[in-house]
Order: sequence, then C-alpha cells, then structure tokens
Amino acid sequence: MNSKVLTVREATLAVLRSFGVDRVFGNPGSTELAFLGDWPDDIDYVLGLQEGCVVGMADGYAQATGRPAFVNLHSAAGLGHALGNLFTAFRNKTPMVVTAGQQARSLLRMRPYLFAEDAGQFPKPYVKWSAEPARAEDVPAAIAQAFLTAMQHPRGPTFVSVPSDDWARPASLPPLRRIATEFAPDMAAIGRLGAAIAAAKSPAFVVGTEVDRNGAVDAMVAVAERAKAAVWASPMSSRSSFPELHPQFSGFLTASPGGLAHALRGADLIVVFGAPVFTFHVEGQCALLEDGTPIWQVTDDPTEAASAAAGDTIISTLPKALYALLSALPHTSGREAPAGRPHPIIPAAANPVPAAYALSRLATLMPGDAIVVEEAPSHRPAIQNFLPRPGADSFYTMASGGLGYSVPAAIGVALARPGRRTVCLVGDGSAMYCVQAIWTAAQRKLPITFVIMNNSGYGAMRAFSRLMQAQRPPGIDLPGIDFVALAKGLGCRGKRVTEVTDLDGILNEALASEGPALVDVTVDPTISDLFASAAPH
Repeated sequence: MNSKVLTVREATLAVLRSFGVDRVFGNPGSTELAFLGDWPDDIDYVLGLQEGCVVGMADGYAQATGRPAFVNLHSAAGLGHALGNLFTAFRNKTPMVVTAGQQARSLLRMRPYLFAEDAGQFPKPYVKWSAEPARAEDVPAAIAQAFLTAMQHPRGPTFVSVPSDDWARPASLPPLRRIATEFAPDMAAIGRLGAAIAAAKSPAFVVGTEVDRNGAVDAMVAVAERAKAAVWASPMSSRSSFPELHPQFSGFLTASPGGLAHALRGADLIVVFGAPVFTFHVEGQCALLEDGTPIWQVTDDPTEAASAAAGDTIISTLPKALYALLSALPHTSGREAPAGRPHPIIPAAANPVPAAYALSRLATLMPGDAIVVEEAPSHRPAIQNFLPRPGADSFYTMASGGLGYSVPAAIGVALARPGRRTVCLVGDGSAMYCVQAIWTAAQRKLPITFVIMNNSGYGAMRAFSRLMQAQRPPGIDLPGIDFVALAKGLGCRGKRVTEVTDLDGILNEALASEGPALVDVTVDPTISDLFASAAPH
C-alpha cells in the first residue's frame, strides 16, 4: 500500500488513472470547483450543457469502449436532471461511476443551499452501489470501490456524493486492486443444453444485448452455425448481437406476447442468450410459456435468471458460456440450416418521403463500418427491415425506453471510435430531450451525422393510441420545430429534406462532413404496427 499522504483530489485523480479513465464527462458547478481547479492535461474534460446529456455521452463512451466512464455532476439538482439517463444506464448495464458535489460538511446540519439530504440514497434503486463517505479521507477508496462494483457482471452505474470541502483534505492512495469479473458456467448444465440442442429438430436461438456487450458475436455465430438454429433478435434488444444479413437470421421478435409466440411457433427448443425470457411491452397470452416448449436461458444476470417466466437458466458470462457450449455441441450434419428472413420490398420514392425508403437510402449511402445510434421508436420495424446491421459494435440504443439517450450517446460513441462515421438516427420527438448535446459535437468537430426522422409528432404514441383505442389524446403533434435552425444555433450545419429527389444529395453531403451535420427528413407520418414482426413472410 502506498502510504504517501496526498490530498483527496490528488488521490482521486490517481484512482481514475489506475482504472484507465482518459475522459471525465461533466457539467460543473460551485460544489465541484475544488475538484476541477487546475485540471490535469492527461484527462480530457468533456463538457455537456445539461446533466442528462452528460450521462448519455458517458454511457455511449462506456458502451463503445467497454471501459467504465466517469461522470461529475453538480449537486442534487444536477443529479436530478441526470436521473432519466441514469435509469437508462442502469437498464443498459453500463459501467459508469457518477459523482455529484455535496455542500461542505460544516454546513450540512443547517440544510444549506444546494445540499442533498441523505445523498447516497438519492439515485437508488437505479445504481448498483451508492455512498457518501463518512470521512473525507475515505473518498478515494469509495471511488475505487465504485469502479470495481460497476465492472462486475451484471455491470451498471454506481454513485458517490462528495462534500465540497473534502477535496483539499489529506488522504492516502488506496491500494491498486483488480477483480477478475468473468465467471464460467456449470459444465454439467452446459452438457445438458448441448444434448438438448443436438436432439432438437428445429431449435430457435434468441440473441440479446449481452452478447455484443461482452464481445461475443463471433462466438455466437459459431454456435448458431454448428447448431444450424434459426436466430432471432430478442425483443427490444439495444445492440446488434448477430449479423442481420446472415442466412440463419430469422428476424426481430416483437414485445407482444402473442406476436412472439407466433414467430417461434415452429421451434421445438428455444435457447435465449444474453436476454430476459422475455421482454414484453403490452399484455397478452404467450402460448409457448404454457405449452411445454423447452426453454433455456444463458445470462450473466442472476436477477434476470430468477425472474424468467419459464425454463432452465445457466448463469455465466457470455464468452465463457458460448465457448463451453461450442466445445460441448456436436456437429449437426443431419439437420438443414433454416432459411433466413426474406428481403423486404423497398417502397417507391414519393413525397412525403416514406420512412422505409429514407432508411433504405441511408443504408446504401453510409459507410460500411458506420455505427448507428438509434432513437426513433415509431420507425423501429422499418429500421429493422431496411437498415440491417452487421453485428458487433454497429448499433446502439437505449434498453430503458426512456427518451433523450441517443443524441448524447452518439457523441460518446464518436469519441470512442474516432476513425468511424457515427449516424445518430432519431425521431423529432426524441431529439428534443437532449438536443443541446449537439453543441458538444460541434465544439469537438465529431464525425456524426444526425438524421431526424421527422413525422411532426410522437409517432409511437399515435400507434399506441390506435392499439389501446384511445381517441384523440392530447400532446401527440409537434408542429413548428425548426431543427435546422436549432442545429445552426448550436454550431452544427443542417439541411432539411422535403422533396425525395433531394434526399441522396443531402445525405451524401452530411455523411462526408468532417464535423457534425444534421439532416431533417420530412417523412410520411403514417405509422406501422409497432408490434408486427420485422421478418415479413
């Protein structure tokens, strides 16, 4: 143990460096100045103009790098602003350490301005661990513990509240520790699963976010090819965990119980990799949960294992489980590989621009290694059909359903992947939740193309109002938003597409931009069934 006496600030910066932190995402305030003053040159401070933006940027960065992100927010109010995207980070299982400034310890008894009462409880239950250290000298060790906790599976955000007068107090550097976080499956259970797959006539694999999040897409493909199984993306998956043009890829499962059961009706074995069993968004009866179809799940999350509606579960990190299964699984030479989903018919060019046509043109024009960060929920079925992703590190969205993630997350992804084009595909309603994040992209000249799918409203709410037979609900239409003016006001170039003949030229220009560029596409407001299968047959 290093017993050298440092300040809390010096020891904390040393802790950050020991965990590979090269960027701090923040929005500063008075209670953080003692930490931020005389900022070191070797750690980049990434400024966001609102705390929700800050957490979203950190989330995208951590997801793309696989390393924990560090966030510094201003006081209780700043943490409050950030809670929406902190909830998303929890659902995304994003490794992230969030700190917020607390008022000076000497003032806390008098309930001062900006203070948080019982600050360690504020972000719960949507952090894995939370604390306000009892003593100033405990702050560096608490931040180290927050990092170690955030990186354990299932990963997620942690929180430390730091009183403003702690930073100058003396402290020792905590011992440098590492925790080996990967864990292997029960090999007897792997053997039983391998035998079940080998014995099945028509197995179906349901592939979820954990696969790509843990760098296991290639292993997943190898297992699927050996098993000759049909592969489906799990409902509401926030990553692309299987190449969507692979001949065994069958499509995307809907978050409707009836629709999911219908899609999987021909399977005599279902194996869910890295996803819940199952994620639903509407009520209904799911026959396959009751008809005795064998279901297995492989996950690194004990809570998801315990809450599964049916079947047996193997708890393991995905890479170890998949390589173990690959070794246990015999070659299935007698089974024919299933046919993949058919290619959908691209609609004709028209005005207003059909969303599917716009997406098909974007898919054709953007670079092959582009990363899509998406938040256009009303167009999700069209995205799944007309913007196929190749798998690993190619697609990010939010697992929570809370809006305001993808505009700032695209900035975090672009910072993590400086040599690649990032495409932020977002609805007009979604874009307004954290639109000020575009300023950070402009200041840093990041190669991000923001594509607004503008149907002048909350399109998903239009679809839900029909589904739930809610007649004429208020607050759905969003007329009069000038995204080009907003972008330019934040330092980002922008153009609007109202004629389909202009679409290719404006998209090409934005995709070639050295810095960020925004394209506001006026699309047909007609919304398809959000719970229809994205695998037309």
